[in-house]
Amino acid sequence: MKQSYRVAMKAAVLLGLAVSPAVAQAPGPSATAAPANHRIAYIDVQRVLARSSAGVAAREQLEREKAGMQREMEGKRQELEKLRDELEKKGALMTADARREKQDLFERKRRDAARQMDDFQKELEKKEQALLQRVLQELTGVIDRVGKDRGLYLIVEKRGASVLYASPDADLTDEVIRAYDQQAPKKSP
Repeated sequence: MKQSYRVAMKAAVLLGLAVSPAVAQAPGPSATAAPANHRIAYIDVQRVLARSSAGVAAREQLEREKAGMQREMEGKRQELEKLRDELEKKGALMTADARREKQDLFERKRRDAARQMDDFQKELEKKEQALLQRVLQELTGVIDRVGKDRGLYLIVEKRGASVLYASPDADLTDEVIRAYDQQAPKKSP
């Protein structure tokens, strides 16, 4: 019991939970101490996204869209290479106006391709965020259910230590508000 108490106290400190000196000294029963049977667990969301069927499906969809965009950009790259080769090989034989027109065309197409590449990148990022957000939203309900079924006190995300599930019993907000209100000097009406 002492060892599990120490582990819980370390977890509370790591999570930034306030622990009063009276509660930290001994695991004995106290009116302000949380029940000893509550447990803390974690979830590695990155692993869930990498291994769950919904996460894999989202990643595969993104890869298909990325492949289509890459094919389109490859076509533009080949077109630019063809224009550049034409300028290098036939540029000396062209009139100054014709060469300038070809160079302007090449530069315009190069800028358009760069813009399109940026647009594709932004579009992929938006789609990735939307797909991952959908998976995470669906995952939230599962996390809640597992937390309740297993009688967990708190579930945190392994990498970011974000609270993903917290038992209503763990919510000390009202108690903190009452304590704060009692501490604050009374204002005259």
